[in-house]
Amino acid sequence: MNVLNNTVNITDSLAAWYENRSTFEFKGHHISYHVQGKEDGPCLLLIHGYPSASWDWHNQWPELIKHFKVFTLDMLGFGFSDKPRDIHYQIATQADLLTHFMRLFKVSSVQVLSHDYGDTVAQELLARCCLNEKNALKIERLCLLNGGLFSETHKPVLLQKLLLSPLGFFVSRLASFKRFKLNFDYICAIPLNEKELQELWSLINYKQGKPVMAKLIHYITEREQWRGRWVGALQQTDIPVRLICGMEDPVSGRHMVARYNELISCPDVIALEGVGHYPQLEHPKRVTQHALDFLR
Repeated sequence: MNVLNNTVNITDSLAAWYENRSTFEFKGHHISYHVQGKEDGPCLLLIHGYPSASWDWHNQWPELIKHFKVFTLDMLGFGFSDKPRDIHYQIATQADLLTHFMRLFKVSSVQVLSHDYGDTVAQELLARCCLNEKNALKIERLCLLNGGLFSETHKPVLLQKLLLSPLGFFVSRLASFKRFKLNFDYICAIPLNEKELQELWSLINYKQGKPVMAKLIHYITEREQWRGRWVGALQQTDIPVRLICGMEDPVSGRHMVARYNELISCPDVIALEGVGHYPQLEHPKRVTQHALDFLR
């Protein structure tokens, strides 16, 4: 399959994920998605993080589709979806995309499992639901993995700081697999193997996606701008919410959980000791089981 540039190798498993995808158009851009599972089962939406894609959930996928009708996509700018360079990426746009995605399948009510950037998108979806905004998806249950839920506790790594700077465009274009691997080695307490890292790197490089990373990273400043709305949604909602968190995550781990316990009444937190920022990849079986114990 020749979907990547010649500098990137693609694994058989990622190639199969690509071949089994479908696409739809959103605002003139092609979006890659997967839907599979029990036709009469409850609907579950998986929302990936930055800088990866829906492939993040491939370890959970076989078990989840036994219990749910599972929906996931690569958000605009990520993975196998289009990566336009001439747009202003916003969390609200990604929330619109996911709402449109669900409407295509005539789904108005879902459970959500999200991670990282996807947590922020989930918070926006939850805010729309809490405020009964027009065309808002009804969120039945929300299961969050590691993410910057509170702008004041998020600790971006050096690469993220550089991407946010005026030099971000140039930094993104100069990004290398070696630097990418060093970054993941820092945020993951259980190191990902070379194959997994190559898969994630391939997803970034698809459609020459590196320059877009500097545009997508501005979700970090949006977290500050919209903190009241997004944190307020977590505080005010009456739906069940669970946080599954790798505690050794230097970006949004133990310190974020402490803040979560301060701000959220009756917090449901699963603390994964010895696990870092990507719990679904670092310890997939534990994450799958804790998610299944919570989702219905």
